[in-house]
Amino acid sequence: MDAEIYPGKVLPPVVRHISQVKINLYAEASGDFNPIHIDESFASQTPLGGTIAHGMLILAYVSEMMTQVFDSNWLSGGKLSVRFKAPARPGDTVTVRGKVNSLEEKNGVLYATCGVECCNEKGDTVIVGEALAKLISKGTTRGSK
Repeated sequence: MDAEIYPGKVLPPVVRHISQVKINLYAEASGDFNPIHIDESFASQTPLGGTIAHGMLILAYVSEMMTQVFDSNWLSGGKLSVRFKAPARPGDTVTVRGKVNSLEEKNGVLYATCGVECCNEKGDTVIVGEALAKLISKGTTRGSK
């Protein structure tokens, strides 16, 4: 097994600033124009008190972190299971972190299970969960760039 991927390995974090402009651009790209994301006047009257980022926008940052480490192995078959704990808001800076929890072989293929978490600058957890990345084959892994 390549020594670059091992249980306990901390993945390089991804840090992104959330702005209303990014949220609006994501709405256009995804076709999700829910007013909780794009209508500040509407969103301010909800229990959330203002617009929030699309959950899938934040998950894209999780996927970015996983892609940096696992490359095409993540892109061609990675799996993500998360819970949304709090909204990400315009003005937040979110940090995605991850760690390899375990390596497991199934039918001659090695899989890395990683814990993932996204927090805002206040330390509030936005997303928490687990990612599973298939490695090319037993003993062959892809290290970070």
